[in-house]
Amino acid sequence: MPQFEYRSLTTDRQHPRYAIGTEVTLRSRSGIIARGRTTNLSRGGLCADLDAEPSRAQQVDVLIALVFSAEGVSEPLSLPARVVWCTGLGDRYQVGLSFLPLSKDQTGFLDMFIRFLEEHPDEVSDEK
Repeated sequence: MPQFEYRSLTTDRQHPRYAIGTEVTLRSRSGIIARGRTTNLSRGGLCADLDAEPSRAQQVDVLIALVFSAEGVSEPLSLPARVVWCTGLGDRYQVGLSFLPLSKDQTGFLDMFIRFLEEHPDEVSDEK
């Protein structure tokens, strides 16, 4: 099983992006909208490959969970986000999400999530 390769994607963005495939679920008040995997993650948002098309500008809860090499999955981290863009790719959709203002607790959990990725890359799997 290939191991997660930690790398920062460098651009002129406010927050560095990390190439990582975590499990992701988009949820609205009416229920689950889409499921898939992140392609990159930052403190400002994420890009994901999803099984359904969310509406642009839609506000959602995005649940992200680490997939561990030892066949386990972390508890999902739920963060408020807005769909910024969406592009169809065959039967999948590549989606950009921007996190909405986070509470102090949510910011702390996201920082801990990213710090784990930085400090323990060998414990996280990048496979579906």
